[in-house]
Amino acid sequence: MESPLLKRYRDRSKPALSFEVFPPKTEKGMETLCGKGGVIEQMVGLQPVYISCTYGADGSNIGRNLEVLTNIRETEATVPVTHFTCIGATEESVEERVSGYLAAGVDHMLALRGDLPVGWSDTHGDFRYAVELIAYLRKRFGSRLTIACSGMPESHIETADPEDDIRHLKEKQDAGADFIMTQLTWDMDNFARWLDKIRAAGVTLPVDVGVMPVLDAADVLRMSLSRNGCAIPAELARLISKYWVFPTPFEKDPPDREAAVKLRDFREAGIEYTLRQIEAYRALGVEGIHLYALNRFDAVGQIVPTAGL
Repeated sequence: MESPLLKRYRDRSKPALSFEVFPPKTEKGMETLCGKGGVIEQMVGLQPVYISCTYGADGSNIGRNLEVLTNIRETEATVPVTHFTCIGATEESVEERVSGYLAAGVDHMLALRGDLPVGWSDTHGDFRYAVELIAYLRKRFGSRLTIACSGMPESHIETADPEDDIRHLKEKQDAGADFIMTQLTWDMDNFARWLDKIRAAGVTLPVDVGVMPVLDAADVLRMSLSRNGCAIPAELARLISKYWVFPTPFEKDPPDREAAVKLRDFREAGIEYTLRQIEAYRALGVEGIHLYALNRFDAVGQIVPTAGL
């Protein structure tokens, strides 16, 4: 039976909406996310096609990951999608883990290599790259799984030639991936060029573009520069400068007497920037908008209806 998610991509009247959450480390966090009236329940009210859940690239928090996904599945209103990395994985461990997900009713996953732990130069397992994991999953589990692969509009930080990333994306498609979830990007012009390039290279899979709402300058800088290598376009850089909290946005208790006002005004301006992003992506005809919710509902609850999603 075809996944309802894949069916939804054929409806081009508007892009499919989805969210990303992460497994909380505390019981209080789990209750906020998964409890009655919690974040997931509120998200479901916005009718997302799926909600994905991450876990640590080194395999940490897998138990809580499954707990969150089970909660999503039990809403019976959307599809749970797990992130799935191959760091340190063998064929036997992958088969065991995937069988566990399937037994729990989770049959959609984003297949990734994952970020290498500090000091590692390879995955220390049977799979060196995501394409090898995707090929194994498709061969071993066939149509029982719906598999997403990652797309890198601004190239992976370990890639010397951006054209290599596009070639690798085509290889993932050929290995059996069903759709693409992109890394977050704030550079809309660059994304448009990337989308044209992958289509010209024969990549025909539906594309869900990763959108992290612009809410806090420190988070934007951290996510751009820590591991993702994402560009900060001039328009966004001007917003950060306009509402700069002195001495830096990373100070927990900045001495800047206008800090509270600047943080509030940056958030409002950032939401407007995010809405313009979504409008631009819709104009390009992307199949899906994947919002990084950061385990909170307030921002996405404002963005989704305003964007007409």
